[in-house]
Amino acid sequence: MIKDLQIPLMDLILCLSETVDLISSDLSNHHIRVAFIASMLGQEIDLPVKVQHQLLIAGAMHDVGALSLKEKLHALNFETESNLKHAHYGYLLLSAFEPFSFAAKIVKHHHCHWDNEAIEDENGDTVLPESHLLHLADRIAVLIDDNANVLDQIEIIKQQIKEQSGKMFNPKYVDAFLSISSKEYFWLSIESPRIKYSLLKDVPLPTLILDVDEVIELTQLFSHIIDFRSPFTANHSSGVAASARALAKLVGFSERECKMMEIAGYLHDLGKLAIPAELLDKEDRLTPTEFNVVKKHVFYTYRALERIDAFDTINTWASLHHEQLDGNGYPFHHKAKDIPLGSRILAVADVLTALIEDRPYRKGLSSDAALKLIQSMVKSGALDAYVVEVLDKNFDYINFERKSAQVKSAKLYDDFFQQGILGSA
Repeated sequence: MIKDLQIPLMDLILCLSETVDLISSDLSNHHIRVAFIASMLGQEIDLPVKVQHQLLIAGAMHDVGALSLKEKLHALNFETESNLKHAHYGYLLLSAFEPFSFAAKIVKHHHCHWDNEAIEDENGDTVLPESHLLHLADRIAVLIDDNANVLDQIEIIKQQIKEQSGKMFNPKYVDAFLSISSKEYFWLSIESPRIKYSLLKDVPLPTLILDVDEVIELTQLFSHIIDFRSPFTANHSSGVAASARALAKLVGFSERECKMMEIAGYLHDLGKLAIPAELLDKEDRLTPTEFNVVKKHVFYTYRALERIDAFDTINTWASLHHEQLDGNGYPFHHKAKDIPLGSRILAVADVLTALIEDRPYRKGLSSDAALKLIQSMVKSGALDAYVVEVLDKNFDYINFERKSAQVKSAKLYDDFFQQGILGSA
């Protein structure tokens, strides 16, 4: 029997939101700040605890639908017009995981203006009151200038928010903000680098008890948030996860370990959330400086996942997938003795999937050409000879698993953007 995993929900959310905010210094702690402000507003108006929890989740992940750095930075502007596109994409992503379903509905309309208590958007969809509250929290956050003393900004921010009471914002929520804005604690917590600890203390979230199949479902959500930012990576993690699971089965991993390997495949590029999609879509080969930016992603994956104790082994497998047996990989430069079999499997699965995929600067290789290049990487000391031998002997099966998973993921990708276009029209 496969043992369930205990995952602190707040650690899981911070794992994702902190990585998203690494993409630019302008986004530093943005998601956490919005979650904190929304939570404080929710407490001030005495929302039920369960609703406060969903509001916090929504705040911590409200901009995951902004798929490019340009979109993320644009969302930091104090807009006067509704901006629904990235909010709808965020809704589509988050609603795929049932524990996030209510938070997803909050995110869907978090840029809708209150406009005399509008309860429907232009498509006739219901706008939750919590969406208006999240909108206010988000706009408060973007008004804060990190280059000035936050206490000196209080009156200016209050004035800007009051000017939009009854227009952009629900007057009830504005009154709640004006009430808590008199507390220096509120503002100093927002600008503090330790804001996440305040959040954990003030609004503790329950621990999720998930079986391994539910964790796979959750990490598929993560992989979509990672991969859907670029058409060239849209199916990458699904291909890696399927290839890695097939390889793990063939080398004798247990059922549980095979599922853990699939999870590691979905999460191996989590750190790419901190890499601008513009680099991933570049049509020419990366410059050395640009490649150094991309190389950071594995370290970010390692740091993001290490906060979740239940993912210790998964983190090791995922975070070492660019290490090489000769010590010339990155970011740790581990040599063979320090690279476990799970990481070696994931490295082969990643290379196989990457070589066969189309990339902005080249067409994907044929199966024969990809396998030949992988075998040359064994000779150069990069990949494990035994794992590659297993791949060679079972190539048709492993490649079928990869292709099937990527075809399914491609359909999800197409459906996602079709729904996004229709929903944000």
